[in-house]
Amino acid sequence: MTERPAQRTPNRQLAALIAEAGFSNAGLARRVDQLGLEHGLDLRYDKTSVTRWLRGQQPRGTTPALIAEVFTRRLGRRLTAQDLGLDACAPVYAGLEFAASPEEAVDIVSGLWRKDSGSHTELRKIAFTSAGLVVPSRDWLIGRADEKVARTEPPPRVPAQARTALPRPAELLARRRATAERGPGHRVTGGDISALRSVGELFRTLDDAYGGGHARQALVRYLEHECEPMLRGTYGEQTGRRLFAAAADLTRLAGWTSYDIAAHGLAQRYFVQALRLAQAAGDRPYGAYVLVTMSRQAVYLGHGREAVQLARVAQQGAGGSVPPVVQALLQAAEARGHGVLGEVRSCTAALVRAERALEGARAGDDVPYWARCFDEAQLADEFSHCHRDLQQFRAAAQHAERSLQLRAAGYARSRLFCRVVLATARLALGELDQACQLGAEAAAQAAEMRSVRAVEYVRDFERRLEPYRDATPVRTYRDKVAAYG
Repeated sequence: MTERPAQRTPNRQLAALIAEAGFSNAGLARRVDQLGLEHGLDLRYDKTSVTRWLRGQQPRGTTPALIAEVFTRRLGRRLTAQDLGLDACAPVYAGLEFAASPEEAVDIVSGLWRKDSGSHTELRKIAFTSAGLVVPSRDWLIGRADEKVARTEPPPRVPAQARTALPRPAELLARRRATAERGPGHRVTGGDISALRSVGELFRTLDDAYGGGHARQALVRYLEHECEPMLRGTYGEQTGRRLFAAAADLTRLAGWTSYDIAAHGLAQRYFVQALRLAQAAGDRPYGAYVLVTMSRQAVYLGHGREAVQLARVAQQGAGGSVPPVVQALLQAAEARGHGVLGEVRSCTAALVRAERALEGARAGDDVPYWARCFDEAQLADEFSHCHRDLQQFRAAAQHAERSLQLRAAGYARSRLFCRVVLATARLALGELDQACQLGAEAAAQAAEMRSVRAVEYVRDFERRLEPYRDATPVRTYRDKVAAYG
């Protein structure tokens, strides 16, 4: 006697959401396929597939997460696979969620740290999705500050007979060992937060000088083994805000170093989580800075429209009370987006606003630590990149030269980028010898760094050299670069 197949339960949750979203079965299938393409997945769903899901069949792999994201975009609220009556999975969208609470934010970001510090190399291959920028930036802009971030627990009860007994030396040693390694319930101190800040400065310096690939993994392991236990420890309201601020800064830096090695999907997830941690910290200006970082990544990947939108959300969220240096930083980010789009008038207007804002800066201004590097050298760098993108090469060369004159040696990677912009401008102006000399200097620097962005800048210059490949300066350039390995 053959067994009859088990009866599936119709998925009423999915049916209700399809009706709310106004999708046809074919329309939902098409959107899931399109979203899969953003992540390099060749999916072939159709209206029959959706009919099966409605009858209770569970889609495989990461598809439940993709379906949930389709509804999240359509309905404007975050939905999970479980909300759709589907089985949970390891979603391709893990990390792009803007958590509903500080506790959930800690769970999401610590999951990223753990996977990234392990052998999950597929995490570094996840694709960047421009559509994944919309919900987090909107939720940050309209979201309210978290009312409470403090974590407290009652002190452990001590037996009466033990209260008056003096601890033995072995017990004292055991207690010291227990408090030396943080665990759940560890009381976070001001010294802990100062240590997080110092570590951030150290890794920032390494990144600026040698590229994101040199110490990225060490930073992620530090976040997993030191920062996460603090976030899961105990702290009052004021200490908690400072702790979340420090965690946001380190998480943004983990994203920045991931971006520098071309792990763009992973970087995007770190930036989203840094944005959420900044909200828990109650630090609105820093959240705007994270959005500017996301805008810069969008510029690099050619998503100019999204870059402009992120910069404008940052400006709106930061408000008008931020120092002039921060205003200049925000306006410059918008200019870069317009530059990629070739929008001359809008780009020029944003650059003028940035320049005027920086001119209004005074020595006594209370400038946040993360904005102090935005000075005349950085503004000149922004101008040079924008003029290059707008094909205004004489202006690009003038601003690039000024930036190189002003920029400190410690910002080696930024100097490399600017040198390539100058080489590109010289090439466009017909100065082939000088362009090749500058390009060779940049290639020598790139060989000393672990930065995919640095290599890509040099490769972009080399592509521009192709029409002149038989010229003597270009052959000399290639010989030099070959010697660098």
